[in-house]
Amino acid sequence: MLSQQGLPLEAVKMCIGVVGCGQMGSGIAQLAAVNGCEVWLHDADPMSLSKAHESISSRIENLVLKGHLTKEKGTEAIRNLRCTSNLEDFHSADMVIEAIVESEDVKKKLFVQLDNIVKSSSILASNTSSISITRLASVTSRPSQVIGMHFMNPPPVMKLVEIIRGASTSDDTFNATKSLAERFGKKIVCSQDFSGFIVNRVLMPMINEAFYALYTGVATKEDIDAGMKLGTNHPMGPLELADHIGLDVCLSIMRVLHAGLGDSKYLPCPLLVQYVDAGRVGRKKGVGVYNYSKI
Repeated sequence: MLSQQGLPLEAVKMCIGVVGCGQMGSGIAQLAAVNGCEVWLHDADPMSLSKAHESISSRIENLVLKGHLTKEKGTEAIRNLRCTSNLEDFHSADMVIEAIVESEDVKKKLFVQLDNIVKSSSILASNTSSISITRLASVTSRPSQVIGMHFMNPPPVMKLVEIIRGASTSDDTFNATKSLAERFGKKIVCSQDFSGFIVNRVLMPMINEAFYALYTGVATKEDIDAGMKLGTNHPMGPLELADHIGLDVCLSIMRVLHAGLGDSKYLPCPLLVQYVDAGRVGRKKGVGVYNYSKI
């Protein structure tokens, strides 16, 4: 894949904007900075941005200490990363990747803003794990330059990126996104624009069924997770994995699946809904299916 200057993308100093400095956004920003891109990381909360910058810098320094990066590359990566609470700083970005809350309305509002800020050639990518790319693209003036780029959690570690083309996504946009993911060292799978795409179309119903097994008293949470780890060779049990992802995220995706596919088998388990209502959303809050307060 060549840039507009006729050079391989690997040789071009791309500017990448990332919206959202949570675990996903910070991980994507780290990947881009380490792989030679200029990065603007945006969040509305300056304190969260400061913590994210500190965390990313620390992780890059650890890569240097472990010999995965040279000292020069580590220094360059940290220098590549800039933080902002002003979306206007994205005016020169070649691509913007949003990694904000899994809400279609919120993402659409962001895309409207970005569409009016970034240059006409810029690609708008969503890290959504379930929401229609076609519908997100519909609120912009550039639907051919909107694409799904779904990283797995945590982005610096997990090898997969799921790429989703909307109804109008162009070949140029797809090829540029694929090349960037490969520059990041990722393997690519491609999904049609159906609710949940590939990974969550399969994963989330399994997690939801694990909640039903717990809800109806089939087994304890420990035995449900042990059964799947030891019986199917999964590295984490489904309930443990749900805590890692965030129960609120799991619930949001199940609701998207149910609304988009119209099948009652995608109805969220009442226990999952209850846990989220109670604020028990997983590791990030210290309690979900399991209690992490003592860890």
